[in-house]
Amino acid sequence: QPFDPSNFLVHAVSNIICSIIFGDRFDYEDEKFVTLIELLEENNKLQNSIYTQLYNFIPAVMDYLPGPHQQMIKNTEKVDQFTFKIIAEHQKTLDPTCPRDFIDAFLNKMEQEKGNGHSEFTVETLSRTTLDLFLAGTGTTSVTLRHGFLILQKYPEIV
Repeated sequence: QPFDPSNFLVHAVSNIICSIIFGDRFDYEDEKFVTLIELLEENNKLQNSIYTQLYNFIPAVMDYLPGPHQQMIKNTEKVDQFTFKIIAEHQKTLDPTCPRDFIDAFLNKMEQEKGNGHSEFTVETLSRTTLDLFLAGTGTTSVTLRHGFLILQKYPEIV
């Protein structure tokens, strides 16, 4: 039977990226994991809205106007809360001699840069970088895999 592997691919790739960034994989049915992916996918769709594009150019004005960009802001805040919770847990259990993942490595670098007033190694930067890695890795990799499967279906003699 034909089926769409998109969700499976997004979940699989997201979980691999989570293991690199957060040092832990999630169960595919985990409510937090599913919610995180849904929020990111919704934001991906909302980015095509003219309101969201206008928000990128004139955020001071668009902050006061209704539209889909407001939902995108709320979704981003929820994703940030998720990330900040994981970062806080990592800060409590950090062993500088044995980094478990990307967050630990970043926290180690933050500690090294502590005396530098111009350092870009902050918790906010860590949160944004984590989100960037998650979004960039999940979207591009899962779409590439999906297209690869389509090519293999069209040209089965390749296998």
